Amino acid sequence: MGSGSDIGVTIEKAVRGSPAAKAGVHAGDRIVSVETVRVTTPAQVLLALQRRAAGGTLQLGLERAGREVSVSVVLARRPSADDVLKMDLVGASAPSWSSAVALPGAPASLSRLRGRVVLVDFWASWCVPCRMLTPKLNTLKDKFGAQGLTVVGITTDDAETAATYAEAHQIRYGIVVDPEGRTSRSYGITAMPTLLLVDKKGFVRDVLIGYEPDALARMETTIAELIAEPSPESSPASAKSVPVPDVKAR
Repeated sequence: MGSGSDIGVTIEKAVRGSPAAKAGVHAGDRIVSVETVRVTTPAQVLLALQRRAAGGTLQLGLERAGREVSVSVVLARRPSADDVLKMDLVGASAPSWSSAVALPGAPASLSRLRGRVVLVDFWASWCVPCRMLTPKLNTLKDKFGAQGLTVVGITTDDAETAATYAEAHQIRYGIVVDPEGRTSRSYGITAMPTLLLVDKKGFVRDVLIGYEPDALARMETTIAELIAEPSPESSPASAKSVPVPDVKAR
């Protein structure tokens, strides 16, 4: 939610598609009252939420850009952390990689892959399910790479650890190091492995959290479907558009 102070609770992020976002709550807004009662801590806001059932409404007093705004939030059943991540990412433009370091052979940025389907794997060397997933990702890279798929692994491990791991486990796809965790945070990653499937236009089309063989098989079908979609530069509308610049283990 955010941090509290004597002048309210600052919203750090309004999850895309959430009741708060639908009501018009924005990142940077400060909750100053709930049902006209002044609040100064996140706990006070959470307590008010817990007292309301799904389908009910909650009136929030916000401070935004120096003025007070009132919004009415229609509450929904609390989603799981996995569902929150999918809600926030699927259908949205994939965030750029921030302060990421590409190991030899890996792409330096997501924008350089525009026009290709991209499978991004957030992993760690200590993650056992990640090790189970590696051969599957190698297979997908070998099967679809020539057709337009790029597989990239992103890790917060240091470069030496990542390179050693990649060699030991015979990883055949590119590895990008996220030394400060900025890219992982921008995607909202809280569990590993987490797979994101990005289409040719740079939009997230699917998210898979954890190692699930059946779900991975379904994702393979989606990969084939996305590869068959026209590339941005080949679509009729793109000829009239302005070129896009670079922009917990389970």
